[in-house]
Amino acid sequence: MSYLSALRPSERRLVVVTGSVFFVILNLWLVVPHFSDWGKTRIRMSTAQTKLAKWQKEIHMIPNYERRIREMESEGAQVPVEDQAMHFDSAVQSQADSSGINILQKGRIVSKTNQFFLEQSQPLSILAREQQLVDFLFNLGKGNSLIRCRDFSLKADATHQQLNANIKLVASYQKKAPAKASPAAAAPIKKPVSTPAK
Repeated sequence: MSYLSALRPSERRLVVVTGSVFFVILNLWLVVPHFSDWGKTRIRMSTAQTKLAKWQKEIHMIPNYERRIREMESEGAQVPVEDQAMHFDSAVQSQADSSGINILQKGRIVSKTNQFFLEQSQPLSILAREQQLVDFLFNLGKGNSLIRCRDFSLKADATHQQLNANIKLVASYQKKAPAKASPAAAAPIKKPVSTPAK
C-alpha cells in the first residue's frame, strides 16, 4: 500500500490495470483449463464404483462357484478311466432300451481331454417316434447325468411314421489329479560324510 500511495493517480491506475490483466491471464492459463477436471474425476469415480460393485458381487459368488466346482468334480469320479468308454456306451444303450428307440448305427467313441475333464463322444443314428426320442434325450440329460447331446439333425423316415435322427452324444468324466510327490521323495536324504580319523 505504501508503494501505491507514493504513486501518482495515473500510475496507480496503470499498476491496477496491469495487475488485473496479469491475474486474468494467469487464471486463463492455469485455472480455466482445469474446469473440466471435476467432471472427469466424477466419471472416473463412478466407473470405479461400478467396477467395485461388480467385483464385490463376484467375490460374494465365490462360495457358490466353489460348491459348483466340487459338484462337477464329483461327477464321474467313481468311473475308472479304463471303464469310461464302456460306461458311456452301456448308459446310452440302457436308456435307448428303456425309451423304446431303435439305434440303427453307432459311430466310434472318440476321447478328448482338457485340463479337468476327459470327454467321450459318439455319433448315433436313431429311428424312433417323437415321444420316444424326446424321452430318450430328456432322460439322458436329467439329474447329474454326465451325458448330453451336442449335435442333432432330424428328418422323417421313408414311411413318414417315425423320425430318423442323427445325434452326437458327449459324456464328460473327471480326470484323475496327478499324484503329488511326498516331501520325503521330493528331497533326497543326504548321507553324512564321515572324515577319516587322524
